[in-house]
Amino acid sequence: MSEDLNALIEKIQAEGVEIAQAKAREIEAQARKEADAIIAKAKQDAQAILSKARAEAARTEESTMSLLKQAGRDLLINLKKEVNAALERIVNMRVKEALTADEASRLIISFIKDAPKDARQDIVVSLEKGFLNELKEDVKKGVTLKASDDISAGFTISFDAGKSHFDFTDKALTEYIINHLKPKLKEILK
Repeated sequence: MSEDLNALIEKIQAEGVEIAQAKAREIEAQARKEADAIIAKAKQDAQAILSKARAEAARTEESTMSLLKQAGRDLLINLKKEVNAALERIVNMRVKEALTADEASRLIISFIKDAPKDARQDIVVSLEKGFLNELKEDVKKGVTLKASDDISAGFTISFDAGKSHFDFTDKALTEYIINHLKPKLKEILK
């Protein structure tokens, strides 16, 4: 009986070990399954985070490039404005230097001599160095000389009592020269 008891104990032990091993395999399989699910979820989450980061980086790069392009355009526009302003200052200074009272007097006298004798002429000039009084003495009848504080250098001539006029002021001549130079300047700045 002792043998039967030993055999029974061994059988119970073997079945217990077998059941325990089966349970352990089942627990291990379940743990592996859960671990695989956790790893798969982690990989999926990591891929989503990576995709989101790549998309954000692409948007940031696109935005940065757009801002750089805009800054470049703004820089060129401002540079062109500065160059045009500098050119206008230089031309205006040169026109004022060239349009002295003596030169303006010579031009006005030339216009008067070349104009028809019966035409009424109004000439508006800047008041500079007694220029108006000297010029009045040099011109013929039919010409009206008027002073204007609006003109800093140069003059205007009207043959129809001011309805229309030829503008030889520093501002008009500067504008004419600038408009003439702008296409050439545009080519240089390209």
